[in-house]
Amino acid sequence: MTSPASSPAPKPQQRPLWRDLLACAQLIGAVQSGASLATALPQAAARGQWDAGQRGAAQALSFTVLRHLGTARAVLAELHPRGVHPPLLRDVLLTALVLLLPDAPLLYAAHTVVNQAVEACKRTPALRHAEGFANALMRRFAAQAKAASPARDASDTIEARWNHPAWWVQALQTAYPGDWERLLAVAQRQPSMTLRVNTRRITRDAYQTALQERGMPSTTPDDAALDQALVLSHAVAVERLPGFDAGWVSVQDAAAQYAAGLLDVHPGQRVLDACAAPGGKTAHLLERCDCDVLALDKDAQRLRRVEDTLQRLGLQARTLAADASTPSAWWDGQGFDRILLDAPCSASGIARRHPDIRWLRRAADIPALAATQTALLDALWPLLQPGGKLLYVTCSVFPQEGVDQAQAFLARHPDAIASPAPGQLLPQEPDPTEQHSGPRAAAHSQDGFFYALFTKAS
Repeated sequence: MTSPASSPAPKPQQRPLWRDLLACAQLIGAVQSGASLATALPQAAARGQWDAGQRGAAQALSFTVLRHLGTARAVLAELHPRGVHPPLLRDVLLTALVLLLPDAPLLYAAHTVVNQAVEACKRTPALRHAEGFANALMRRFAAQAKAASPARDASDTIEARWNHPAWWVQALQTAYPGDWERLLAVAQRQPSMTLRVNTRRITRDAYQTALQERGMPSTTPDDAALDQALVLSHAVAVERLPGFDAGWVSVQDAAAQYAAGLLDVHPGQRVLDACAAPGGKTAHLLERCDCDVLALDKDAQRLRRVEDTLQRLGLQARTLAADASTPSAWWDGQGFDRILLDAPCSASGIARRHPDIRWLRRAADIPALAATQTALLDALWPLLQPGGKLLYVTCSVFPQEGVDQAQAFLARHPDAIASPAPGQLLPQEPDPTEQHSGPRAAAHSQDGFFYALFTKAS
């Protein structure tokens, strides 16, 4: 199956569209009720006994819908102000409306979308009463689809305009007054699929040649620090990647690939990966250096993903299911030379890959997550040897989880020395139709990450 982070936009298939509309509606409904796609997708697939094709199509279509959900909600409210019930009907209509929006990917003819939305109602006992309603509403909007969305004209809501919650947009406006519009625009683009070549198994040049021979052209980022990275021209299912099962390659965003180099691990050093799951950074450290890694995660089920990743890549680390914030329960008293803290965060920097995140997060989550990050930093700092380094990482764009957190840590710990690190990396995606220049040029695809490196005074 294609990884969620790189699912391509859905395309017309032999399977009737009404099936995909219903399947996607279930996922959209789950997200609006507070469930993540990672949870909702396998549950819906099991209930509906979806095959791989149905599952992949539902996932890909849900990504498209979630990227335009704010506009679709406003459109539906304009068309039927009293609200649509039951929720499944609402979500079928939201899914269909997204396919008719002027700025959504043009995947199907308008008449096909209308007919298949009606067919979805016909095929669902709980929605059969709404066939006529769905037909009238969809035809009314389809007639307007060539013009600007009525929501964009008649509604002044931030959510409708930017397809993000208002608090999220306002937070970006405050933090990045010169960049917030670009960040929201990047969030609407399909992100590139970036690979990390396991150079213990094959060189990057050789792997790029193997890709080219299989009709999968790729490029190398223009950054010496990304010496294992390749960016595919088109996303593919991981099973199609040459040597994937043999451990030649992993899928990992470019911004995440900075961590291993920044930590500057030397052979034989003791390294703690404090929040290791799903294991991408753990594996990257071991690909680069023979070191003694303890991969820790408090979620035993997620820790198994770390173990599976290491096994596929032919790497070894000690794994332990434990809470990094309470070292007294698991630490053996021997200091670490390096600590990687990829801390729990809002994941706002990867929301372009996982568009459900923007609808699941609440403004109150940010200070709560920042408190967790503070607790982890303070708990782990005593475990670091003098002269050792701790790398603090979040996949967030909110300053409370990045620069504010780093500055507060330095103020609390006089023995912490700030070492060179990228700081805040913002999401970017090159657009071939645009010319980029200057310090903010989008040289390569990347998610939003924050990096701070602290060295403990000897």
